Amino acid sequence: MTSTDSAQQPAKAPAKDPWDLPDVSGLVVGVLGGTGPQGKGLAYRLARAGQKVIIGSRATERAQAAADELGHGIEGFDNAETARRSDIVIVAVPWEGHGKTLESLREELSGKLVVDCVNPLGFDKQGAYALKPEEGSAAQQAAALLPDSRVTAAFHHLSAVLLEDPEIERIDTDVMVLGEDRSDVEIVQALAGRISGMRGIFAGRLRNAHQVESLVANLISVNRRYKAHAGLRITDV
Repeated sequence: MTSTDSAQQPAKAPAKDPWDLPDVSGLVVGVLGGTGPQGKGLAYRLARAGQKVIIGSRATERAQAAADELGHGIEGFDNAETARRSDIVIVAVPWEGHGKTLESLREELSGKLVVDCVNPLGFDKQGAYALKPEEGSAAQQAAALLPDSRVTAAFHHLSAVLLEDPEIERIDTDVMVLGEDRSDVEIVQALAGRISGMRGIFAGRLRNAHQVESLVANLISVNRRYKAHAGLRITDV
């Protein structure tokens, strides 16, 4: 190649800044399992940050009661209506009902960005331990059951106690976000960043979700030993 040829080559576009995240403030967030501690806590924090939030439950009355308790403009509907009305749907249901719930909502969740934050755990006299779903992880099970949805995984390592406490202004922790599509992952990262003190960090594809979900068993052990509400920080990022 001559120097002339080299000069004619188009310049490479600069690498995208990984912290250049989209504006998600106008998106409606639905929380399936929004009457449980983790779901209520996430709904509260996001609504407190100015996000439009809908809580879902199997019963509309239960969802509306939780929404009224939390305030900040949160609404409550049954799970199907919550899925229909939302742009992003966070799945915070108990692991035992994870598969059946998502299977029943396949049509309503079609085309939606789904954020799975379910941790498959068992408990015995020695404490919490990780379960290994047939698909590999809860997030991979969600992707298998929702072929027409855009499935990501995030919000696994957050303390429901801290999320629900109105006296706490900031929750200093990182949120590991996994997914197959960069633009979807960045939306979830940006959503995590709406909560004061949090950062959303890309942590790989869905095939890496099992160890992220499993780490909650370790955090439960930490919390019990130190009487804490431990979270994670990713260093040097």
